[in-house]
Amino acid sequence: MTITNQQLFERSRQYIPGGVNSPVRAFKSVGGTPVFFQHGQGACFWDVEGKSYIDYVGSWGPLILGHAHPDVVRVVQDAASRGTSFGAPTAAELEIAELLCRLLPSLEMVRLVSSGTEAGMSAIRLARGYTGRNRIIKFEGCYHGHDDALLVKAGSGALTFGHPSSAGVPAETVEHTLVLDYNDVTGVEATFSNLGSEIAAVIVEPVAGNMNLVRAAPRFLETLRTLCTKHGSLLILDEVMTGFRVGLECAQGLYGITPDLTILGKVIGGGLPMAAFGGRRDVMECLAPLGPVYQAGTLSGNPVAVAAGLETLRQIQTPGFFDKLSAMTRKLTDGLTSVATKNEVAFSAQAVGGMFGIYFRKSPPESFTEVMESDRDAFNCFFHAMLKEGIYFAPSAFEAGFVSAAHSDMEIDKTLEAADRVFSRKV
Repeated sequence: MTITNQQLFERSRQYIPGGVNSPVRAFKSVGGTPVFFQHGQGACFWDVEGKSYIDYVGSWGPLILGHAHPDVVRVVQDAASRGTSFGAPTAAELEIAELLCRLLPSLEMVRLVSSGTEAGMSAIRLARGYTGRNRIIKFEGCYHGHDDALLVKAGSGALTFGHPSSAGVPAETVEHTLVLDYNDVTGVEATFSNLGSEIAAVIVEPVAGNMNLVRAAPRFLETLRTLCTKHGSLLILDEVMTGFRVGLECAQGLYGITPDLTILGKVIGGGLPMAAFGGRRDVMECLAPLGPVYQAGTLSGNPVAVAAGLETLRQIQTPGFFDKLSAMTRKLTDGLTSVATKNEVAFSAQAVGGMFGIYFRKSPPESFTEVMESDRDAFNCFFHAMLKEGIYFAPSAFEAGFVSAAHSDMEIDKTLEAADRVFSRKV
């Protein structure tokens, strides 16, 4: 007898809070029963009931090569056969650190960690330790992990559930966190004018992906860079999502912005738990054991994760890789917009590299406020209708989507045909 998604979900809720190990997986925003997946290959994966889906989540970004890429699987198996963890230095750690610094000119030194949250909290601690200041600027709708100091008007799951701030975070923990509007140059200028000498760092997603996809205006990022330099604050680009996903030099290469610190994750682990933070040598040398800012992790630089990351980074350096990935992603967003227009559905979409956003509003949003103007009920109907068609989008109107190198014209065409059927019913 085949077990069902519903049966697994009911059992999971007895032992796992909400039945899931990360909130957005619970389908609470869209309703219904979460899908429990069993295996994946290329652009598709299969649930425990045997149904196949074209995947536009890609483990929330890491699987830029698709599911179970044979070369990644091979190096993971080889690495695991030699030992799953050492808690000591390896040559592979040096290799990936050198590669990251070579690919990103802003990185002079880098520290490997196990998650984007860990990288974010460590970068904030480092910025405060380096500058001797306490205040941090973040932007409404941007999510930088579940660090206490940054769970203020956050995006991602916190936004999905309508609780931008988390319970369990003491008021004094976030009193030094200033929350401004994304893409609001005037607000940033006014804040620096009043408090510039107290600001340790500005942390920002250069392409926001945790309130759906919202592009930073070039002038916005340029202003952040100018003001941080002027006032002695550090500019931290959170590229956990955009890093090696929107281009080989990440979003900072697309925008021509040089941060003081960069946070990386997702793609650099090739689907395994690995992240990193790095930047200017003088800043990074404040980290222990060289400096007074402490950071440590038992599984940092895990050899199996490093192997997966190295192979993934090798693959994406293939000439034309990002041109092809970007073209395939644009084919998806342009096609969805076209069939929505044909069926007179208020809809828009946009893409940056291998990331995309879909919105039930007439034009792509440029701010958190505009994101919130989207028709979430229409998205929920669309999500479930496409799920029945075997198309898996993120189960939240506040999450970006992802296309992988494994997606071909065939998968995109099937998706657009399904969307045309769904939109014809006015979702």
